[in-house]
Amino acid sequence: MKPAELYPEDLVFEHEATAATGVPGPVIRQWARRNKIQRFPGDGRPAGQGHGYKVMYALPEIAERALTYRPTPQRAPKAA
Repeated sequence: MKPAELYPEDLVFEHEATAATGVPGPVIRQWARRNKIQRFPGDGRPAGQGHGYKVMYALPEIAERALTYRPTPQRAPKAA
């Protein structure tokens, strides 16, 4: 998706994308690290707990990838 095809309201922070799509934040960051989705500079606004968000993502890209996302089941802990 080209940046020119996006509207300003399409850009969301990680926690907003997680709430909208159900994909965990670490998965979204991994997709961005692997260049499967684009990162955009955030505005750094404080969002509580003293944290500022610095990266935004395109919600249409995440929603498109979320259709095929399947969470990986974790292994059960070994019995001692």
